[in-house]
Amino acid sequence: MNSPHISSVEALRRLYEPTRERSAKKELPELDRHCQQFIALSPLVVVSTHSALASSPGADASPRGGAPGFVKVWDAQTLLIPDAPGNNRLDTLENIASGQALGVAGQAEVGLLFLVPGVDETLRVHGLAVLSTAPAELKACEDERRVPKLVIRVTVQGAYLHCAKALMRSALWDTSRHIERSRLPSMGEMMRDQIAQYRGEAVVAETQAEMLARYRQTL
Repeated sequence: MNSPHISSVEALRRLYEPTRERSAKKELPELDRHCQQFIALSPLVVVSTHSALASSPGADASPRGGAPGFVKVWDAQTLLIPDAPGNNRLDTLENIASGQALGVAGQAEVGLLFLVPGVDETLRVHGLAVLSTAPAELKACEDERRVPKLVIRVTVQGAYLHCAKALMRSALWDTSRHIERSRLPSMGEMMRDQIAQYRGEAVVAETQAEMLARYRQTL
C-alpha cells in the first residue's frame, strides 16, 4: 500500500510546476539597496531559530518589534537586531546560544521575515547569528528608551523579496477584516485556563487592561 506521505524532494517536485526562472534568480547573497530600504521601513521581524539543546529540541519563531528601522543594517552582509524586555523565557536567545556551540564557526542558523504595514510583499533573510555585547553594536541600536543588553548579529547568507500572495489571501492589512479584541478572551484568561488544564494549578487572570498597562511600563 502506498504511503500518503511525501518523503522525498523528487516526489514533492512531481506535484508542482518547475520553479519560475525569475523566482530562482531573485535570491541575493547580500542586502542590496531595496532590501535595505525595506528593513528601514519595517517595524516587525519574525526570527526563526532551532534549539540544539537535548532538553528542549525543536524550531521556534518569535516576533520582534520596534520603530521602523529598529533592526539596523550594519553593512550589506550584517544586521543587528536589538533585544528588548520580554517574558525572560529567552527561547530565541537560548536557541542561538546553543546553536553557536554546534553551528558554523560558532554561529547559529537563523531565518528572518520582515513585514511593513500596508505592504503585501515581505522580505526573507537567512544567515548565521551570534549574540553580541560589542559596545559599538549596542550603541548603534540605542533608542529613546534604552541601550539593549545585547544584539543578535546576523551575517547574511541570502535575501529575497517574497511575493504578496500570502498577505493578499489573508487580507492582513484590510481594516474591514480586523476583528474586535473582545472576540477572544484576554491573554491572562487564556493562560489561566491553559495552566489549570495542563499544570493543574490555579492562577489569577489579569484583565486585558491590566496586562496592557504592565506591558507599557517596559516597552
